[in-house]
Formats: sequence, structure tokens, C-alpha cells
Amino acid sequence: MASIMVLNGPNLNLLGTREPAQYGHETLADVEKLCADAAAALGHQVVCHQSNHEGVLIDLIHEAGQKVKSGDMLGVVFNPGAYTHTSVALHDAIKGADVPVIEVHISNVHARESFRHHSYISPVAAGMVVGMGVQGYVLGIQGLVSKRT
Repeated sequence: MASIMVLNGPNLNLLGTREPAQYGHETLADVEKLCADAAAALGHQVVCHQSNHEGVLIDLIHEAGQKVKSGDMLGVVFNPGAYTHTSVALHDAIKGADVPVIEVHISNVHARESFRHHSYISPVAAGMVVGMGVQGYVLGIQGLVSKRT
């Protein structure tokens, strides 16, 4: 059974307490359980990671790329948080590792501040889910499975 990496970037460890009007009341632990249940329903397991550090996220993407190549992983469901709008390094990591990524955002970034309208991740993502709350992670998992199986 191939796994799915669920990767969360900076400040997502604050889910449930950070701007609940924007991001909801679910915690990161709630999101991870939601993802585990969604993946299990599709016959897969998830491996969840969160980091506030860009280099750690890059290392995890590299690791995922290796696991995809070996057949042990389908790909990554990735909420890069604010790094979406700033990180050429994450773009290059995804492209270089040749790892399928579904980009997920809890809020509708296109209905927010203009600086959030650009994503360095989207051009190298296999798909994108925006503005569906934490259910976007479930949609991302379903999308990744449907693209990879």
C-alpha cells in the first residue's frame, strides 16, 4: 500500500487558534485525523509533517520524491502556507524531485490580499484545492489517488 505525505508549512501548527474566522476551529491534529481517515477509506495511509522551516519542507519533498520513485508513496498533499507566495526553493524542490503534489489552501487565497494571489507552487503542482476549508485536504487526497492509480 503506497502512502501519501500530508505536508503543512509555516504557522499551520496554530490551526484552531490562529484567525479562526479565516481558518476555522479545527486543529492540526484534527486535520491529520481527517486525512488519515480519508486515505484509509481509499486504501492508503498518510504520513503527516508540519514545519515552520523552509529547509525541512524541502528535505521532506526530496524524501517524498525518492519514495514515489520506489513505489512506496503516491505523492504529497501540500499546504505550503505563506511559502506559497515566496518560495522559489520549494518550487524547485518539487520540480527537481519530480514528486506529484496537490496544493491545498484552507482559505480562498484569491479573495484575500493581492500578494496571496501568486503561487510559486501551482506551476509545478498536479492539482490545486482552494477555499474549501479543511475539507480541501480530503479533496486533495482524493485527487492525488485518482491521478496516481
